[in-house]
Amino acid sequence: MKQLSIAPARRTTPLFVKQMLGLYFILLVCALLSFSIGRYELAPQLILDIFLAKIGVVNPYWDPAIETVLLEVRLPRILLAILVGGALSVSGTSYQTLFKNPMVSPGILGVSAGAGFGAALAMLLNALWWQVQLSALLFGLLAVLMAYLIAWIFGRQELTVMILGGVIISSLFGALLSIVKLFADTDNALPSIVFWLMGSLGRGSNQDVLVMLPAILLSLLLLFLFRYPINSLSAGEAEAASMGTSVNLVKAVVIFAATLMTVAAVSISGIIGWIGLVVPYIARMLVGASYPKLLATSFAIGGLGLLLIDDLVRGIPGAELPLGVMTALIGTPVFVLMLSRVRKGWL
Repeated sequence: MKQLSIAPARRTTPLFVKQMLGLYFILLVCALLSFSIGRYELAPQLILDIFLAKIGVVNPYWDPAIETVLLEVRLPRILLAILVGGALSVSGTSYQTLFKNPMVSPGILGVSAGAGFGAALAMLLNALWWQVQLSALLFGLLAVLMAYLIAWIFGRQELTVMILGGVIISSLFGALLSIVKLFADTDNALPSIVFWLMGSLGRGSNQDVLVMLPAILLSLLLLFLFRYPINSLSAGEAEAASMGTSVNLVKAVVIFAATLMTVAAVSISGIIGWIGLVVPYIARMLVGASYPKLLATSFAIGGLGLLLIDDLVRGIPGAELPLGVMTALIGTPVFVLMLSRVRKGWL
């Protein structure tokens, strides 16, 4: 009897893996192209030679000032754009999944207002730049802690009460920020405060990257380890608890990780809005509402989006516009489109 030969089934790469490979490849290409954008035009071959010289492959033949511009100015700015954009996007995605609301942003619990007051207070006291960043970091964390305590005392950690606590704390630190502006020197301190509040990566350094990176990696690791319990929260707390999820623990993990990422980003870049609100919506359009997929997708899109916007800011001749202004100009029309989509139901 003739035997039939059965060919082994072909293994097909899942669509999500292909999407992620494509997204992160685009991010890598855009990051490499970003090195040539700025006031000083640098040829791609020169950029490559400078990096190769660091490993001893090429002998330096360029002005040392060019190497400084590339490695001390553009490299940290590109890395910070990716890290800040990715961090704010993942934070927004995590908060939106936790609160089951597409209108939630990373600053929902008052972290941006607290960080803004902390930075402004340090500038009023003529602090050094690293002290301004540290003050923004500490007051951002303090704001979220105060919002969480309000929810714990009055609402038994209910999410609605937590949001109201964030609104209260944001108003409080907003008022304190206005007082700081009132007493700030109009020649020096006040312009610095206003410019910081509008967001910028122009003062970023390689040291800022090294300081920010551990916070981002720790937060991403926690969210990755809890990705499936977090995903179960999208069905509701009661349903998640029936599936064996420790709801209070997962909520605490999301709030801690998202807050840590947001405050680490804001303390370095200043207030940059819309990224953490709009990017999660775009990610859901691409891969759906599954949190494990959104985690990787939102980081890539957020990093790519802020990198491109910063490239646009650096590429415009003349005065450099604040990064937060550009994100608002671009994010506003996208948000309007998002509102029409939300009326039909959240993805």
